[in-house]
Amino acid sequence: MRRSVKEASRIVVKVGSSTLTYQNAKLNLGRIEKLIREVVDLRNSGKEVILVSSGAVAAGQGELDLKDGPTTIPQKQALAAIGQGILMKTYQKIFSEYGHKAAQVLLTQKDLTDRKRYLNSRNTINQLLSYGVIPIINENDTVAVEEIKFGDNDTLSSLVSSLIDADLLIILSDIDGLYTADPRKDKEASLISQVEEISSDIEAIAGGAGSGLGTGGMLTKIEAAKIATKAGIPLIIANGSEDRVLTSILSGEEDGTLFLPKKRLASREKWIAFNLGVEGKLLIDNGAAKALSQGGSSLLPCGIIGVKGDFLAGAVVDVVDEESKLLARGLVNYSAKEIEDIKGLHTSEIEEKLGNQDYDEVIHRNNLVCL
Repeated sequence: MRRSVKEASRIVVKVGSSTLTYQNAKLNLGRIEKLIREVVDLRNSGKEVILVSSGAVAAGQGELDLKDGPTTIPQKQALAAIGQGILMKTYQKIFSEYGHKAAQVLLTQKDLTDRKRYLNSRNTINQLLSYGVIPIINENDTVAVEEIKFGDNDTLSSLVSSLIDADLLIILSDIDGLYTADPRKDKEASLISQVEEISSDIEAIAGGAGSGLGTGGMLTKIEAAKIATKAGIPLIIANGSEDRVLTSILSGEEDGTLFLPKKRLASREKWIAFNLGVEGKLLIDNGAAKALSQGGSSLLPCGIIGVKGDFLAGAVVDVVDEESKLLARGLVNYSAKEIEDIKGLHTSEIEEKLGNQDYDEVIHRNNLVCL
């Protein structure tokens, strides 16, 4: 798998605030230039590179010489407004010195949940790449309250990778990768070179928050790895302060921690699986579970034994088996109340129970993603 990483042609690189700035929140220009030089070298070799960059809030803090970081949403938004321009000016200046152009792309969660805006975002990034321009992507922190409060660019990078069908996602952090324990606290901790399955044990050792300038620690990177690998994209967590780290990774060296991908999903499947908020849950019997996972079937009411949540037709719900294991995610044709009424029934009995029958399936296989 490490050798196959060398063949990745479309690469998303996420770089965190701790890599881009000093502890005083001033931009680390030397490290930024080294990063850009590597990105340019990859681009010159024929690879497409998309940069997902944090650092706007930190850059704003450094610009105003604020000793303490922001604590309120308005403070974070104001600093993001100041810092984003500074960050992009720095990127564009250094990229131009190496003969390349960069473009700013600011996204919010709504750009990825609305199908039309999702496709528009995908088309825009693809067009930039066709022009030979390096997209630099960040959340639109200045206006997106929920994204600052709950979001993080680790998750954004995995969603962007899914959006544009990347071959590889590299998350650069201030740590060498995933360890068996927190290496800052446990000297016996050892680096995990490869993760085949993100189990509960892996989640348990992910730990808490990262450095003071970032919004997430290893736990957010594990969540990002879940999305990327389920979308069929390998993910590597590595140390952004290491010289030529991208070059080393793309040469097949065992830098950082590699998370192995699953089967690659189609574009619509990825949109359903990762970009829409889940509003409920359907519990199905073992027969239906087998039909979904092995036969690629639609979900019929006869296989449903339980409904959780209060949702309308068109909502996204999780489908779980009798042991509460997540099997699939999909768009329902009926509301929670209607599904409660028709669960366990045969298709021919739907109209008699509801008074109408718009669909035979609770979730059609075209709107169902097996996970």
